[in-house]
Amino acid sequence: MTLRIEMPSPSGEELKAARLKTGLSQVDAAALMGYPVQTGSRGGLQSRTWQALESMSDPRNMPGPIFAMFQLMTGTHADYALMKRELPAAVDTLQIFSE
Repeated sequence: MTLRIEMPSPSGEELKAARLKTGLSQVDAAALMGYPVQTGSRGGLQSRTWQALESMSDPRNMPGPIFAMFQLMTGTHADYALMKRELPAAVDTLQIFSE
């Protein structure tokens, strides 16, 4: 079964609104999604990549699939939610991956 999910790329404004909805700082959101975090000029942490993605003047946007994963990981996706799959103890994992 193949599931098709629309995954449009968010504008900087949409990404910022989504992040604020989660209550995450730029640094926390960047770390969650694997973007680089570094020490800023004033000693605190920052993510220049995340800042650029939220910028209204920067032409870069977060790719749609990454934005969808951000929404899924933070529980803010409009239609879907992540949940841990419970596998029976007797299931052979090699069989799962060979199918």
